[in-house]
Amino acid sequence: MRLACAVLLASLLALAQDYVCPMDPDVRSATPGICPRCGMKLVLGIPDEARYPVALTMIPNPARAGATAKLEFAITDPHTGKPVEHFQVMHEKLFHLFVVSQDLSWFEHEHPEAEPGGRFHIDERFPRPGMYRVFADFFPDGGTPQFIARTVIVPGSGALEPATLQADRAPKQAENLKVELITDPPQPVAGMKTLVYLKLSPADGIEKYIGAWGHLLVVSDDLVDAIHTHPFLADGGAVEQFNVIFPRARAYRLWAQFQRKGVVNTVAFNVRVKELR
Repeated sequence: MRLACAVLLASLLALAQDYVCPMDPDVRSATPGICPRCGMKLVLGIPDEARYPVALTMIPNPARAGATAKLEFAITDPHTGKPVEHFQVMHEKLFHLFVVSQDLSWFEHEHPEAEPGGRFHIDERFPRPGMYRVFADFFPDGGTPQFIARTVIVPGSGALEPATLQADRAPKQAENLKVELITDPPQPVAGMKTLVYLKLSPADGIEKYIGAWGHLLVVSDDLVDAIHTHPFLADGGAVEQFNVIFPRARAYRLWAQFQRKGVVNTVAFNVRVKELR
């Protein structure tokens, strides 16, 4: 009798849950399916969020400016203390890596290769001495999507200075695409949702890049806050809408990436965010 009640209760709880996108939890469905925004499989409920420690090893250490260094990443399960060996594919990759310089003038979006045992590695070349932030974006099996920052110091003279960002919303011309930025509200407010519209021209030939119509990386001028997000609304047309909540009143750099006719276009804008009053 108790067993039958337990089975019935479990069934009722399952029916009461929504199918949710692990990457975009606001996307929900009463039935299984695929997230229309990012293409990930909807799951029945999402585990409680937990931060997965990331160990970054660099060979040689320290790295030398202009020379190749091997970056190795090892992820630990915070519940068991054991290495994580299995990961979910996010936007066609197991691991996304963003690297930005301290002055925010240099940006890379790369994809480390998997090794046996769940480790990842990539060869990186830091262009100048200074501090760099490395953002690891991955989805461990049984967990939730992670976005973990690490710091790399490249010694040498003439090191990079901290960023001093002036507002820059001017349209940008990339390889084969012009991108215009519009925000609603025009002056973003810390802690409030900002609608970020990116207008693309020419609008023909827009393709998904790594499983999404666009990618947006937002980094504060002091390198403390970082957000990686994808369009809230996009259909391959001339306008894509991203929803962003800037956590603090500061200056932010926004890197946007789109693919048109097989060519990846990367542009950057600077946006100032004010206090909520």
